Amino acid sequence: MDWQSARKGFKQYLMLEKSLSANSIEAYLHDVLKFENFLISANTPVGPLAIEYNHLLQFVSSLTKIGVAATSQARMISGLRAFYKFLILEDALTNDPTQNLELPRLARKLPEVLSKEEIDKMLNQIDLSKPMGHRDQAIIETLYGCGLRVSELTGLNISEIYSKEEFIKVHGKGNKERLVPIAKSVLKVLNRYINETRVHLKVNKKFSDTTFLNHFGNGLSRISVFKLIKVLAVKAGIQKNISPHTFRHSFATSLVEGGADLRAVQQMLGHESIITTEIYTHLDRKFLKETIALYHPRSKRGRA
Repeated sequence: MDWQSARKGFKQYLMLEKSLSANSIEAYLHDVLKFENFLISANTPVGPLAIEYNHLLQFVSSLTKIGVAATSQARMISGLRAFYKFLILEDALTNDPTQNLELPRLARKLPEVLSKEEIDKMLNQIDLSKPMGHRDQAIIETLYGCGLRVSELTGLNISEIYSKEEFIKVHGKGNKERLVPIAKSVLKVLNRYINETRVHLKVNKKFSDTTFLNHFGNGLSRISVFKLIKVLAVKAGIQKNISPHTFRHSFATSLVEGGADLRAVQQMLGHESIITTEIYTHLDRKFLKETIALYHPRSKRGRA
């Protein structure tokens, strides 16, 4: 098997088996091609099935020498790991040369989160005397109450809101579906928008089942949600750099701080790996440290 045929098979695997987006597929293929080009430039004409750990180590070393950032290196290594996982699944290989390849240490930046009080401040800026005010209120409540990505929010269908069961069906990354619980208070706000605001819009047939619409009866864009949140944050006097994803982080942090099981949080967020969810345990530890510093008699602040 040569590099071209291996990449072709890998592309089909990412499309059909993993259901990845076009951009993600392109990124994975680019990582493999970059490794292949490195071998050519290093006068190492080795096919994909003859690669050894040493070749990979030399590749990573070359990335460091030319100043490629640790985050970019980590992404490339992940791409190569996925490539060799595919070759093993295809029975083209029995041993994975990337198995012992370590990811560079990354400084984990904790995501920005909002307190309940800050979210309430933003909600208080919404003019509920205007029909679209109820839509905007429902957007904020659903983002925070269900921990949705902005694309999941704009893609939410009315037929997939199960009010009686208190669940919504969400279409996540790779079109993977999951059921997310929705609180009665959030359902109340959401159903009020649907029954009292949306029902009066002239809805484009294409978006007849889409929950969140703009004034023209078309599906709400991600940019519109971003703009709404920025405007509300400014009005509420919130200085943090926030986006729709901030509500997702806030949702997860609230659950972890409240003692929720990490696996349950992983399922609700739709994370493929629990490693992604584990960042919220770091936030939780930070919260615990601050609590001890404030209230424990043996802490420096407590003794001051």
